[in-house]
Amino acid sequence: MNHFANIAHQLPQRGLHAMLITSEPGEFYAAGFHGEGVALITPERTWYYTDSRYIEAAQAIQGAEIGMIRTEQTYRQLVQDLVAAHGIQRLGFEDGSMSVADYNLWTQDVKAEFVPASDLLTQLRMVKDSEELAVMREAQRVTDEAFTEILNFIKPGVAECEIAARLTYIMAGKGAQRNSFDPIVACGANGSKPHAIPGQALIQKGQFVTMDFGCVVGGYCSDMTRTVAVGEPTDEMRFVYDTVLKAQKAGIAAAHAGVTGAAVHNAGAQVIAEAGYGEYFGHGFGHSLGIEIHENPRFSPLWDKPIPAGACLSAEPGIYLPGKFGVRIEDVIMLTEDGCIDITNSPKDLMIL
Repeated sequence: MNHFANIAHQLPQRGLHAMLITSEPGEFYAAGFHGEGVALITPERTWYYTDSRYIEAAQAIQGAEIGMIRTEQTYRQLVQDLVAAHGIQRLGFEDGSMSVADYNLWTQDVKAEFVPASDLLTQLRMVKDSEELAVMREAQRVTDEAFTEILNFIKPGVAECEIAARLTYIMAGKGAQRNSFDPIVACGANGSKPHAIPGQALIQKGQFVTMDFGCVVGGYCSDMTRTVAVGEPTDEMRFVYDTVLKAQKAGIAAAHAGVTGAAVHNAGAQVIAEAGYGEYFGHGFGHSLGIEIHENPRFSPLWDKPIPAGACLSAEPGIYLPGKFGVRIEDVIMLTEDGCIDITNSPKDLMIL
């Protein structure tokens, strides 16, 4: 799975003679390969260079001429040779991921006009094709199964960090390449911190436990959050949980191709505000994910552009009450012309363990 042709197709309409790919996410999107190297893509030809550590594996890359850099060379020298040989004048580059220091080195050694073009890749990556969606579904399957299995491990006296470690272990055993981010596990009052770091806090009866976790399969991420009760919850805990679930369902119902991120966010936020908890929902309704765990577009009040069909985003409203508890529920949905498809299969009704 690679996207050289998609990138090449965009070059003429952007007035670019070639696109230089140097970032790890860009490299994987373009080549479908996790290594260390650079790609140069023109409308007619593509080159991919890597070093001796990855060259054997890189031979499997389709649609590119594969070369190996020698220890006395730099990637800049190799690219300059191609630029000179093929008359490349306007060279797109990943301005969103290249440091100033690297930019200075590249522009010093490669004699072409460097044109900021991160948005070329960003816009392509917004829409997942069938192959991408298939591996994202597989990553989500692993995550769903890990949730089912971890429920048997959660009980009073178990520490947050133990649950986080167990989730990592379960997902690895089911085929995950790695976590898509460090798992978040928070019990009791720690749940009011949306990105709490799992620690030595022990679960007690009457608490909520929030788990936010995901894995990478085939180079693509999953992401989900579930909040469960250990022992009987209070009336307030039930009300807050029900409010978050209603908010999530409202946002998902509003999601379809062509909608703005602000519209989806506001649909969910309105439910929370009407329940009296508006000040306790301080983040966006969701974010896109794929090769990276946080991508664009976003379900955010700041995203006022239409979101295309095929975009995959999280739907994760929450309510966080300092010193008391927090609740977040998260699925991943894919936008379609008629609405959206929820690729997360774990139950969402309040679970009492």
